[in-house]
Amino acid sequence: MFCEQCEQTASGNGCHQWGACGKSPQLNAVQDLLVYCLRGLAPVVIKARQLGISTHDEDVFTCESLFATMTNVNFDRKRFTKYVRDCIEKRDNLKAKVKEVSPEPVKWTRVSGYHPDFNESLVEQGQDLALGFISESARDVDIFSLKLTVLYGIKGAASYTFHAQELGQEDEQVYHFIQEALDALNHQDFTLDDWVNLALKVGEINLRAMELLDAGHTNTYGHPTPTPVPLNPRKGKALLVSGHDIRQLEAILKQTADTGITVYTHGELLPAHGYPLLKQNYPHLYGHYGTAWQNQTKEFAKFPGAIIVTTNCLMPPHETYDEKLFTIGPVGFAGINYIPAEEGNIPNFSPAIQKSLDMPGFVEEQPPRQVMTGFARNAVLNVADQVIDGVKQGKIRHFFLVGGCDGAKPERNYYTEFVEKVPEDCIVLTLACGKFRFFDQQLGEIGSLPRLMDVGQCNDAYSAIQIALGLAKAFDMDVNQLPLSMILSWYEQKAVAVLLTLLYLGIKDIRLGPTLPAFISPNVFKLLSEKYQLKAITTPDEDLAACLS
Repeated sequence: MFCEQCEQTASGNGCHQWGACGKSPQLNAVQDLLVYCLRGLAPVVIKARQLGISTHDEDVFTCESLFATMTNVNFDRKRFTKYVRDCIEKRDNLKAKVKEVSPEPVKWTRVSGYHPDFNESLVEQGQDLALGFISESARDVDIFSLKLTVLYGIKGAASYTFHAQELGQEDEQVYHFIQEALDALNHQDFTLDDWVNLALKVGEINLRAMELLDAGHTNTYGHPTPTPVPLNPRKGKALLVSGHDIRQLEAILKQTADTGITVYTHGELLPAHGYPLLKQNYPHLYGHYGTAWQNQTKEFAKFPGAIIVTTNCLMPPHETYDEKLFTIGPVGFAGINYIPAEEGNIPNFSPAIQKSLDMPGFVEEQPPRQVMTGFARNAVLNVADQVIDGVKQGKIRHFFLVGGCDGAKPERNYYTEFVEKVPEDCIVLTLACGKFRFFDQQLGEIGSLPRLMDVGQCNDAYSAIQIALGLAKAFDMDVNQLPLSMILSWYEQKAVAVLLTLLYLGIKDIRLGPTLPAFISPNVFKLLSEKYQLKAITTPDEDLAACLS
């Protein structure tokens, strides 16, 4: 086993015996096999597209499959075997269509002609292919580093593209590039500069993918508005929805209407409460339960109703709650209830609803507590005049964007301490599950502006970017001249995609932690440091002093 795609890799160098996420070496091997098969599908999709053949089905399948291989999404080996079978079937069917219309015979490369032997161990075949991928690039560790950066960034972009497609938002250019990037992984003749440029192109495409997802959310549910969200449960039957998928959350709300069940969000679905049409149409969407994904093993055990996980991040479940846990879409774990999609790619959630009705729910009231969410780009830019006035009058000294992925490492306490030490004349913007380190802090206000503003999910980095660009325009200065510092935490591949987007936009002086990616070689990090002043976090005091100097 060799896996270094997430932040919590063993000893900071990569997982070799067992995944820190809970992924087994056997599962890792079959995931590697799937990625190899997708690399073989990509050239066929590219050729078919050149001949005018529709490849929409293959494009959507590619995004879902890549999403499934991300950290803490799917642990079910049988599901990956099916993904591999489906990939080969789609590839061969598309080859046949190409053969019918191509004016001359097409000579496919080895990777596009590869057929797994389903009568033999897929684990061993995946392990061999992974070793082959490593050995192909062993001559140049920096090129291998950038290859992995492109692969992991594409996984993140594919996940956003998958969610945007669910909401009817698609762009053929995004699909085209994802296939081109997968095909690029088959090439051995690209230079270091070629790979740097390709990695930045991943950032450009991911920006478009996040824009599509933002349009899907705002066109369907309205632009987020600042909204108080209860943290205290109310008496009655309860159902918990975790992950990121707001479309599936709405489907659950539709199917639980008039059942007497109160629906709570968990993890990165907290920002769903900020969408006005979602709250308006479904009053039984009440509050938020729990904190970040890595705490779910203790939090899920205590929840008195069914739990539905719509996307990452899924922890290997404990037997104390596995019977009330359900997964959908790309998410899975062997032996856990899986609800397949039906018409319109929406599952029938009846099994989970019945489980919640059978369980006790919350039996007593708790003291009221709440947090605020919904400070997306429209909400912030609508008060840009107050922000500008506050800066000019010296009431607002600096803005800090502190957010990203959370995780279990003790070093992540840095982010809590950093926010606690931010001076009272500064504003903190936050997004993604990294906010759960400090989301309930009472930081007060500057004038009528809250000092802590939750922009949204990880994909709402798009909103944060638009806020920064909007303020730069209002101040008539370059975005890097704003009194704004980005203090980012990362864990999985969507964070890689977002970081590449920030670099593509030329945003400098980003501080990244709690540790640097194991797949970034020293030379590649040096290159990024010199061009973009990308740096590792140090201590809250040192980094605050540097940002405010």
